[in-house]
Amino acid sequence: MASQTEENYLKSILLLFSREEVVSATKLSRLLKVSMPTVNSMVKRLKKQGLMNYEKYKPLSLTTKGKQEALLVIRKHRLSEMYLKEKMGFGWEEVHEIAEELEHIGSNVFFERMDELLGFPKIDPHGSPIPDKDGKIARPTYKQLSNCKTGDHVRLVALAHDSSDFLTFLNNHELHLGIELEIKAIEIYDSSMIVKYESHSLEALSKIICDRLLVERLKS
Repeated sequence: MASQTEENYLKSILLLFSREEVVSATKLSRLLKVSMPTVNSMVKRLKKQGLMNYEKYKPLSLTTKGKQEALLVIRKHRLSEMYLKEKMGFGWEEVHEIAEELEHIGSNVFFERMDELLGFPKIDPHGSPIPDKDGKIARPTYKQLSNCKTGDHVRLVALAHDSSDFLTFLNNHELHLGIELEIKAIEIYDSSMIVKYESHSLEALSKIICDRLLVERLKS
C-alpha cells in the first residue's frame, strides 16, 4: 500500500495529465510546491514500486498499476466531498481540505458503504466524475462557457477550478451546478460575458470566470 505522500504524488500526476499533454518533474514540483530534488527522489521511489515510468530529462508517466492507484485515491476524495456536502451539510467551498485527509483512509469497505449511502453518485459536488471501485472513470466532453457564443443557452455542469475563493465567488453570485444561463453579449475588448440566469437579468462574468465554468449546450 502506498504511503500518504506517495498517494499525493500519484494523484497529482494524474490530475496534471488531465490538463497537460506532457507532465515533467518541473511541473510536478510547481504543483506540489516542493523542491526538484524532493520530486526526483520520490519519482525514483515510485518507479522502484512499479507505479511510474521515469527517465532523467524525459516526461513522467504512470504505469497501469500507478494509474489505478491514483484513480482510487481520486475516488475516495470525490466520494468524501460528496458525502460531506450531501450528508453533513458542508458547502461545496468547504469540502476539499477535509476530503484531502479522508482520501488516505485505507478501508475500501468504508468507501463502498459511503458510495451506497449516497446512491452511487457519478459526479462530486463540483461536477468532476467519480471513478468506480474498479478505477474506471467517465470522460465527459464539456465546453468552457468562454467558448460559447451570443444567444447560446447552456447548463452549468462542472467546474474547471475549485478553490474556495472561486466557489465563494460563485455562491455570492448565486451560480451553482444545474443552473441554466443565456449569453446575452460578449465584450470584444476583454471577452467578458453578459449572461442571464434565474433572477439575474444582466450579470457580467470575466473571461477568467467563464474559462472555469464548464457547460453543456441546451437545445433551442
